Amino acid sequence: MAEQLSNPAYQHLLINHLPIIGIVMGLVGLCVAFALRQRVAFIPALVILVVAGVSAWPVYATGSEAYKPIRQITDDAGIDWLDTHMDRADSAIWAFYVLAGVAAVAVAVPWKWPRASLPLAILTTVIAVACLGAAGWIAEAGGKVRHPEFRTPGTSALEISETHDRTD
Repeated sequence: MAEQLSNPAYQHLLINHLPIIGIVMGLVGLCVAFALRQRVAFIPALVILVVAGVSAWPVYATGSEAYKPIRQITDDAGIDWLDTHMDRADSAIWAFYVLAGVAAVAVAVPWKWPRASLPLAILTTVIAVACLGAAGWIAEAGGKVRHPEFRTPGTSALEISETHDRTD
């Protein structure tokens, strides 16, 4: 067990759902807070979103550490999906840090300026929804690395990547 816990790939698998689950929980909390329209109801939801955004860092770090070992044991299609997974994580990780920062600001600023509470909560909600989409986009490629049953026949990560590159 200790050997598994020291393995970055295993660590990544253990924690990779934290940002996703945290964002969903935070969004549910924000929905409740919007319904109640009470400042005190926003605080726990915003704190959950801070934690969810920050939790993306260890997920990203363990995934980066696991990249080379996983690449060595994966089939060719899995390698393409692994590269896509890493590229997607590289391009979206900053959004989770923005989420954590904006949610922290949304907790703190209204104590000094109470009228800022609702606009900051709305902004945090929009960013959280975007991060949830980004997390799904990253995870979709990650799931296909070692699970060929999730791969759509006739498409590969390389084809998707080349199509994306041509449209940029």
